[in-house]
Amino acid sequence: GEVDREEEEHSETMHTVDKIFVHSKYVAETYDNDIAIIKLKEPITFSEYVIPACLPETDFANEVLMNQKSGMVSGFGREFEGGRLSKKLKVLQVPYVDRNTCKQSTNFEITDNMFCAGYETEQKDACQGDSGGPHVTKYKETYFITGIVSWGEGCARKGKYGIYTKLSRFLRWV
Repeated sequence: GEVDREEEEHSETMHTVDKIFVHSKYVAETYDNDIAIIKLKEPITFSEYVIPACLPETDFANEVLMNQKSGMVSGFGREFEGGRLSKKLKVLQVPYVDRNTCKQSTNFEITDNMFCAGYETEQKDACQGDSGGPHVTKYKETYFITGIVSWGEGCARKGKYGIYTKLSRFLRWV
């Protein structure tokens, strides 16, 4: 329930990490298979401030969710490239980007485990400090987790996009 890192909010809760499971095929150099699961020692209590995003079925994610116009990212990452970390939780709508457009925008490999989202020219993007955060897609008033903020070339650079781990490739692993 954290929304402001400088304010003590009644919606906040702290949890102890029991174990972190990093994908066995994670490649640090390319960010392929960039996914981990954090197991907590105690369960999370959901409230009006803490709401889970649903895990979609693979086909539904690939055929319906990933074909929506946009998804949403949130985090406390840098407000702009080289800037300071945000004090308040930022939420941003990011359009899905066609796979070929995405691949042509970079010299780095975009694997089948990744997808692109963002703006070609607008100064809006996830940034350093947002990595590991959620990319969700809303469908009929329900939010589904569709990706994980992974990497990018800087933040909001013209002609560059945010690269996300494609969750539908890992649903069985999750």
